[in-house]
Parts: sequence; structure tokens; C-alpha cells
Amino acid sequence: MFEYFPGNYVWNLGVVAALNSGGLIDEVDRACRPIKDAARQGEDAGTSDFLRAWKTLTDQLVGQAEDAEKKGHARTAGQLYFRATNYLCNAERMLANSDPDRIPTYKHVLELAQKAFELHSPRVSRVAVPYEGTTLPAYFSAAPGTQESPAPVIVLVNGLDSTKEHQYTSNHWEELAARGISCLMLDQPGTGEALRLQELPARIDTEVWAGAVVDWLETRGDVDASRIGIVGWSLGGYYAPRAAAFEKRFALCVAWGANHNWGAVQRRRLEREGERPVPHYWEHVLWVWGFDNEADDLDSFIAFADDIHLDGVVENITVPFLVAHGADDRQIPVDYAHRSYEQAVNSPKRELRVFTSEEGGNEHVGLDHLPHVSTFIADWIADTFAELDRPAS
Repeated sequence: MFEYFPGNYVWNLGVVAALNSGGLIDEVDRACRPIKDAARQGEDAGTSDFLRAWKTLTDQLVGQAEDAEKKGHARTAGQLYFRATNYLCNAERMLANSDPDRIPTYKHVLELAQKAFELHSPRVSRVAVPYEGTTLPAYFSAAPGTQESPAPVIVLVNGLDSTKEHQYTSNHWEELAARGISCLMLDQPGTGEALRLQELPARIDTEVWAGAVVDWLETRGDVDASRIGIVGWSLGGYYAPRAAAFEKRFALCVAWGANHNWGAVQRRRLEREGERPVPHYWEHVLWVWGFDNEADDLDSFIAFADDIHLDGVVENITVPFLVAHGADDRQIPVDYAHRSYEQAVNSPKRELRVFTSEEGGNEHVGLDHLPHVSTFIADWIADTFAELDRPAS
């Protein structure tokens, strides 16, 4: 993995995510160069410096975008807003929950994303999925041709610290659209806007919110309700398989990073084994799962987290199931990918794909070579939907 800040895995992850989601190396370098010394202080200490540097870049791009808009250069403006969204959402994910800049920064990310939709990605729109007396925020990418006939759709599920804006800037939705597949980029409970602005914590029984999503998708005339798949990256590698195991209306499932036993990973992290995805880690996980940020709550949380695993769960997956994992993932052991694959004995089509250092994509969820992993998954989804459409011989 490209490591701009030697020894600071968490900051490097943000840099690589930005570069592999449409960022430009010159812009990222100009943002990062002034904060090299701050990076040496550790992943937590300099996050305000990280935000300030990346916000300076974002503000510059927004100014250029506004000038381009005034001149009628919509395409140029859209590209600038798209990259600004990418940079600012990667900076926002570094902040602690308690940081007063977190919510204002995220609200600004939402504004930038909306401008990008209008000028860069007109097939993407904001939607709201009814859920337990409220709604789940999401972005819907309509595949070409849905005006004439309904299309298959993928529900794309976040991990521990990503948002639907990361999903949008990853361009996975665009890869799916090119293959005739729509995409619902979801902030499920415990992630993104659902957590930040609606205070909806994560839940173990992910089939509950997943079922609400399927209910809503079934009401749309542009969706082929028999071809709804679910894909989850990072902690979504727990969320999505759990949902597919117990919500039987999903037609396929992808674990983009096999988070087979997330509870065990937390106990390893207490011992400082393996890398953490974000600064201020324990404050973040307690926030995600609805625990207070107190020492005794960490003990309660660790006991609670023991139930966040897929043992006895993936056996209930009865649809095609892909497990995609990096051979050198420093957060989630590659052994978990083998475990999810081996236990999915009732899937009619199960596949394990481990990405190596020779080809790239060998780091966590393939962030070091995101397009390579993204296109492999999109191809597998398209092939699998096509196989489901073929009559039995």
C-alpha cells in the first residue's frame, strides 16, 4: 500500500482511499505535505491538523467549482464538486465523535455531494427508506434503461466508519450501472447520516433494517424485485451476510472483506494486535453501537461484541455468496475469509477470492487497488444475476 505517512497506518488508509476514489495525486500531496510532522505524533493527535489541511484543499476546489458554474462549465464544476466530496468525507471520518467540527463538517459533505449529483452524476439521487418510524438516508443510482424496464439492484452497505458518500466516491455504483444494475448506497443504523444526524446505533440483527430496505425497493417500478442483492464492505462483511442469511428475499450476497468474527477482533485490538481503521478508536466504536464513552462501558461493550460473529449464521445463506478479501489485510485476518466461505455450505454458488500483493487489492477491502477489487465484484454480480435469469436445463 502507498504509505505517504510512514508508520501511520490510519492516515495512510485515508490517503489511499481518497486517491483510489477519484482523487488526484497532486491535490492530495498539496494537502498532506504541510502535515507530515503532525502525522509523526500518532493517529489521534493530529486529526485537527488533518481536517484543516484537507478542508483548505476542499475550499479551494469549491471556489473553482463555483467559478466554473458561473461560466456555464457544468462538467468542470461537477468534477470539482465530486473530488471535494471525496476529500472532505475522508477527512471527516478521522474526527472523534466528541470533536465539535464533526457534525458541521459532515453536513458540508452532504451539501457537496448534492452539488456533485446535479452536475456530475445526474443518475444518482437522494432517497429515504422507511424504517421503524423514521427513515434511513441513502443514494439511489438508477441503471440506464430503467425507464423502459426494471433492473436488478445492489444494496451497498457501509462498514464501521464509512458513509454513503464514501460509497458514492468509490464509483462502485458506476461500475454496476455500466452492467445494467442499479445501486442503493445505504447509511444503515450505526453509519453515516443515520448515526450522525439521526442517532441510530448499529444492531446485531441486521436483517431487520435490511428487510425494511427490501420492502421499500419492492415498491419501486424501476427495480426487479426478484434480483435484489446485498454487498457489504469492511464491517459490512458481517452486516451483509447476516442480512442475507435471514432475509430470504436477497438474490445474492457479497462480503467485501470477511468480517466473520468482529467481536474477536475487538479483543485483539484491546491487546494492540492488528491495525485500527480510525483514530480515537474506542470512542468511535462505542458511539456506533450506542454505548456511552466511559471506561465501564468499554467492558460492557466488549462482552456485547462477542455476539457479533457469523458462526452458525452463514450456514443459513441459500443464495450465491462471494467472499472477497485481501491476503495481507492488517485489520481483519484472512483466515476469516476462509471461515465464511467454508461455513456457507448451503449457498448454491460460493466463491472465495483472495487478492494478492502481486496484483494489488491485498490490503483491507482492497483500498490499495480499489478499482481492481470493485470491478471484480461488479463482474461477479453481473454474471450471477445473468445465471439466475437463465432457465434451468
